[in-house]
Amino acid sequence: MQILSMIGQFLTLNELAVMAMFLLFIVLLFRGVPVAYALVGVALIFSIIAELFLDPNRQLFRDVIEWDRTGIDYRRFGALGGRLFGSIVKNPVLVALPMFIFMGLMLDQSGVAQRMMRSMQTLFGALRGGLALTVLLIGIILAASTGVIGASVTLLGVMAIPQMLGQNYHKSIATGTIASAGTLGILIPPSIMLVIMSDQLAISLGDLFMGALFPGLLLGVLYIVFIIFYGLIRPNAMPVPENRPEVGWVAVKEVALSVIPPMLLILLVLGSIFFGFATPTEASGLGALGATILAFVNGKLSFKVLKEVSRSTMNTSGYIVGIFLAANFFAFILRRYGGDEIVEHMVGNSFDDPNMVILFILFIIFLLGFLLDWIEITLIIMPLMLPIVIGLGLDIDGFNVVRDPSVVWFAILVAVTLQTSFLTPPVGFALFYLKGVCPPSVSLADIYRGIIPFVMLQLLGLIIVFNLPWLVTWLPSVAYGN
Repeated sequence: MQILSMIGQFLTLNELAVMAMFLLFIVLLFRGVPVAYALVGVALIFSIIAELFLDPNRQLFRDVIEWDRTGIDYRRFGALGGRLFGSIVKNPVLVALPMFIFMGLMLDQSGVAQRMMRSMQTLFGALRGGLALTVLLIGIILAASTGVIGASVTLLGVMAIPQMLGQNYHKSIATGTIASAGTLGILIPPSIMLVIMSDQLAISLGDLFMGALFPGLLLGVLYIVFIIFYGLIRPNAMPVPENRPEVGWVAVKEVALSVIPPMLLILLVLGSIFFGFATPTEASGLGALGATILAFVNGKLSFKVLKEVSRSTMNTSGYIVGIFLAANFFAFILRRYGGDEIVEHMVGNSFDDPNMVILFILFIIFLLGFLLDWIEITLIIMPLMLPIVIGLGLDIDGFNVVRDPSVVWFAILVAVTLQTSFLTPPVGFALFYLKGVCPPSVSLADIYRGIIPFVMLQLLGLIIVFNLPWLVTWLPSVAYGN
């Protein structure tokens, strides 16, 4: 009890409980417990602790520690099911989630990426770093067609790794290029991460889609510029093939024909949103239909493919929704401990300058990206940070059109920051997707070395977007101002 009294002089019992919830959750993750089970388990444990020790009718701890009673009324748990299944599962914005997942998986089966790889390899194969540029360009196009990172990284790895290693590319630059190109889909719309952010922050999905387009393309341009200069500085890392293919109008024509189908799909989805013909939810259905038509036209559609894509869509959607429900249960208990107020007080009062507060939040999210997946950060951390951002009163120009421009800008900053979470060990999922399709000669250390410059480029892109907010708010203002 004396130890508890000493701790209580610095932290309230509620603050200790909030810290313990996060620490226990991270420990369970490192022990290999599935994310959804860890979230629910921690929430249940601390709800029992609150019932035993924080009930106002019990005297335990009362004379030992000065603590703020949570006032938890556990009869409110009766409304938890309605809160979860009523507000989440019936949310029309989240209907877009399985549709965009289906679109990405079906596009993966359509053979479009393979045709682009063959044609672009012929066109750029004579250039130093031509294969790397091909991978990046295909990654940008796939990113604007799908938000499924696992499918993009795996597909690019299967197509490009053998050819890049066969052309004597250094393992690190080959794997780093593929991993970074494959993760662009989490930022460039249509992105499933932006769909979830729209729900959690209660802002327009259309604003997020339009706002993320320029920052996403900015990252793609930074990657391309880096590859060009890297080829000039270290020519041995990306050698030119001995037998250079002849480049002519036939190769240009083949590239154009291979790019037109996915570009039409992009126009169908993003164009329908941009010009106001469809809501993002309706556009997701158009995208799923368009990807299915592409697979049919290319002769890749069959009952087996449709069954596999539908099953994968169900599994991925179920995984995300499962974490959704578990994270809301976790957040429910956290808020009953006053966790949102504690975090708001600690982070919001950390600096006097509002810009420094935003940078501090982004730094926290960047560090959490080493340990947590983007889903947990989006579902747990972002709702806690939202009141802080709103309270800062940031003067972000929404061109008199964008509602809550500071929140939209903040969401895109977080999205760019979370881009790094796919490439940073030990939880960088893109790294493990890529390692799974690499030959045994490519080690995980080679992949780790390869992603370092691309993580630096992502942080550079973050700095640019932070200093130029109009990159986020201008396009939504044009789209919805008209």
